[in-house]
Amino acid sequence: MTRQRALAGGALVVVVAAVVAWALARQQNSLAVTLVRAVADGSAVVAFGLAAVPMLDIDRYRGELIRRATGPLTIASAIWLVAELLRLGVAAAQAAAVPVSRLGVHTAVDFAVHTTPGRSALFSAVAAALVCVTVVATPRSSSTNVAVVGLAAAGVAARPLTGHLSESALGGPAVAVHTLAAALWCGALAALVLTVGHRGQWARVLPRFSQLSLVCVAALLVGGVLAAVATLGSPSQLYATGYGRVLSAKVAVTVVLVLLAYRNRTMWLPAARTHRATAVVSRSRALFELAIMAVALTLAAALAVTG
Repeated sequence: MTRQRALAGGALVVVVAAVVAWALARQQNSLAVTLVRAVADGSAVVAFGLAAVPMLDIDRYRGELIRRATGPLTIASAIWLVAELLRLGVAAAQAAAVPVSRLGVHTAVDFAVHTTPGRSALFSAVAAALVCVTVVATPRSSSTNVAVVGLAAAGVAARPLTGHLSESALGGPAVAVHTLAAALWCGALAALVLTVGHRGQWARVLPRFSQLSLVCVAALLVGGVLAAVATLGSPSQLYATGYGRVLSAKVAVTVVLVLLAYRNRTMWLPAARTHRATAVVSRSRALFELAIMAVALTLAAALAVTG
């Protein structure tokens, strides 16, 4: 029941954030398309994190964490695959100027094969399918898990390379780095909530997650600043355009996240490392941070479809 409440709360956070982004953009994006993109991005992030999280534990317990992550990773990658196919259909219908219900197979295939956004969505869908098949059909080991991490990372990085900054020599790589860093940071924390069961595990993995998050935060901040510089013509666009207003909201949420991460590093981390924080406390702190991360990810999804 607790997990169901957490999922329901997360869904509500995503919907509210999508509505806020739609309002900020002054209807320059579609609420439905934003929600589809948010589900695809969110499930990809969780799958990426679940594949990577065993690396946060020591060798002796890594196999256990791989096994605990198998079930959630299978579900997350399956949702990711379905969401990517739905996103592909929605994008194809938009390009053809027809409702999704009237989208023909030939039109969808033509979009997927002959357009850059279509090939990107198709690549992400294939990556999601390969992650799911690999997890289900192959023995779970450290070596196969590395392959799963690589597949998930490729699927996550495919989309930003074909977005607003795809033709920018600076902006394209910057937004790819920003996206991967954010996905690893958010996904690893989500994976900890789904796989870590007692305070002893939190004591082992949280310090390593904290070190990883420092690198991720630095990379996403640098990548985000470079991407913003390449996108915006002037600072006034941060409030004068729909894209800029959504970006400003995302920056504000990111600042809150960084401050919260710093607070957790100075308070939660020492308590968890010395076994003074129970598993319930650690999970609650992680869920609160994940709720804010969900807002940031939804705003990022809205940015990707705001024109």
